Amino acid sequence: MKISAHFKCIGLFVLILLTALNILWTFYLIETESRSRYNNKPTTHHRIAPQLAALEEHNEGITGPLNDTVFEKNSQHKFRLAFDNISFETGRWDNQRIYKMYDFALVGDKFVKTSLENIVCLATQSSVERLYSLTQVAYQWKGPISTAVFIAGDEEFLIFQYFVTYLRLCFTFIRDNVTFHIAVPNKKKPIHRYIPNLLKSFDCKYPEQTLRRLLKIRNPDTLRWRLKNEYPQNHLRNLARKGCQNKYVFLTDIDIIPSSNMVSQLNNFLPSVKCSYKCAYVIPTFEIDNRAKFPASKPELMRLYRKGLARPFHEKVFIYNQYATNFSLWLTNSSNEIERAHISHVVTNFEFLYEPFYVAFDDVPAHDERFIGYGFTRNSQVYEMYIAGYTFFVLSPIFTCHWGLQQKKARPVWREQQNNINRKRFEIFKNEILARYRRKRS
Repeated sequence: MKISAHFKCIGLFVLILLTALNILWTFYLIETESRSRYNNKPTTHHRIAPQLAALEEHNEGITGPLNDTVFEKNSQHKFRLAFDNISFETGRWDNQRIYKMYDFALVGDKFVKTSLENIVCLATQSSVERLYSLTQVAYQWKGPISTAVFIAGDEEFLIFQYFVTYLRLCFTFIRDNVTFHIAVPNKKKPIHRYIPNLLKSFDCKYPEQTLRRLLKIRNPDTLRWRLKNEYPQNHLRNLARKGCQNKYVFLTDIDIIPSSNMVSQLNNFLPSVKCSYKCAYVIPTFEIDNRAKFPASKPELMRLYRKGLARPFHEKVFIYNQYATNFSLWLTNSSNEIERAHISHVVTNFEFLYEPFYVAFDDVPAHDERFIGYGFTRNSQVYEMYIAGYTFFVLSPIFTCHWGLQQKKARPVWREQQNNINRKRFEIFKNEILARYRRKRS
């Protein structure tokens, strides 16, 4: 009987052990499947995959998931957590005391050096959820970049802080060249928070996927606040532009990707220009099909154009946005195309709603910060330049691209409401501009 009971005990122990092992194995399979789903290649939209092989050369060996060793280096202050010393108790108010600005919240390690070595700086602005585009922008630009980011509260600051830390760990061209400025709403002042080991499982190859994973931290209240409150585009544009240290500034949005070798081409072109007063140099912008590879040159861009995989920016959505650039003339001026940047033609058919991306001296009129949200934010500034007597020259063969062929669809109600409010503001703005430059109303 004792032997039988002994065997029963052994059998029960084995059964419990097998059950425990089965449970552990099940958890292992679930975790493995979860990691597999995460490590799958993200969609091509706004990705850096076309440049991935070249990007890996800049990663200094950090091409897989960030491991304990890398995070330990961060905690030992070789790589400090980004923005850990910023104080939100101070800052610079905008004119209406709606937002606080924090200039040079984080300066690129070689930002001063690259600013001295180049004649032009790229200034750009972004919300937190679009920051993944900075990887391709910075890789293509290879020069000083001044980036203004809108932060709405604690959660977005936490996401921003960890994602910029991730970018600086993974990409030397961001760590070296990109300087960040921050704008926050008056009633959404962030506080510092810390989540241990948050970066350990993030892969340097997939910035967009990494950011989307971080964005899940935001709660529904934050998202609802963002939908109800306007995005201060013009505040951010002014903030980014004044963060540049160069004679010339190329002001863009975060999802506008420069063509290859643009900085060196502009470094060669701009000192030789004969126009030194009220001149702006337009960089043509195209939409690129997500299935295409980013064009390395104007001939490659033209091949995509002929195949229907590229077209002028906003051509189908709102043609007046870029129409005055005269893309047809730019595309036909391709015979015997020289490699260095040069003037293709002058803009002669200025349109009221024209919104080109351009390079100019850092003395152009500021973006009027009364325009908050969507509608009349960029074109109002370009309109003032036109009334002030600026000439717009279209450059070639350099260009910029935006991922995705955009389709015309109904605007959300909130966006149309903001557009209507800004339309009324523009009537006041237009009268002021005409009076300032002593021009008659047409």
